[in-house]
This record gives sequence, C-alpha cells and structure tokens, in this order.
Amino acid sequence: MKNPIIKKISNFKDNRGFYWSTWKKNDFKEIIFNHDKFSISKKNVLRGFHCDFKSFKMLTCVYGKILLVIFDANKKSINYLKCKKIILDHKKPKAVLLPPNFASAHLCLTKHCVFHYKWSYKGPYPDVKKQTSFKWNDPKIRFKWPIKNPILSKRDKRTKKLI
Repeated sequence: MKNPIIKKISNFKDNRGFYWSTWKKNDFKEIIFNHDKFSISKKNVLRGFHCDFKSFKMLTCVYGKILLVIFDANKKSINYLKCKKIILDHKKPKAVLLPPNFASAHLCLTKHCVFHYKWSYKGPYPDVKKQTSFKWNDPKIRFKWPIKNPILSKRDKRTKKLI
C-alpha cells in the first residue's frame, strides 16, 4: 500500500450515545498492529507534522472534532508534499490508514479531543529519535491552517526542519 486509505465507519447511536468499532482483524490483512496510543488535547492544540519511514498508522478521532492534515514525505514520490485535509469527528467516525512515508499533523477544533493512533511496524518502535518532524507552518508544505498561534509542544516549537 502506497497511499492512505480513508474508511468510513458505521456506528450505532441512541439516547445513550455512540457505539462503533475502528477495525476488525480482516480489515487490513497485510498489517499486524503492535500497539495503540492516545492523545488528549484541548482546543487549538496542534500536534505534528511527524512521520517515520517504516510504520503504518491508523488514525481515528475517538471524541471531539479534529482537522487532520497529511502529506507524502517521500522525496521520490510524484505526490511529494501534496497535502490532504480530513475532518475526523466522533459523530461521523472514520479511520485513516497512513502508510510509511506520510507525515501527519492534527488540530483540535472542539473543547477537547481524543485522538487514537494504532501502530504497525517491524522491529523496535520508531520513537521520537527515529521520527522526522517538519515545521507545522513550513511554507513549502503550502497548507494554510485556520489558526495563527496554535498551542504547540516543545518539540513542535523547536522543529526547524524546513523541506
């Protein structure tokens, strides 16, 4: 798989709330997931752009509404630096499967957001030291965020890597 897959998820809603599944074993037969991560953010928190070159990541918004922006970070790709924006909303659930070489960033659009990452990789986990970060507002990425001064982590403030 060389391109992201966006999968709409059917859900059940009643007076108690929502009920839905992000994936089943046979959804992505070639991918074996290793572990899950969650991030909880408040409005205007922007996380990313981060990527590595060996992991598949399935991304879902468990609660709230998120603006997810992805781009192909493979310099040899004809789609290099082409951005795609996707709204992830727990009321209209979707899962986005990113292959290796894709960078992602997300902005929390509601009071609180819960973002779920499901990781698949071979060998040791590609932690921060094995990841690549790109400046969230790099002009070469050409994505216009709907915010001028997002709340950033120390890592994302320090990121100076321009493409």
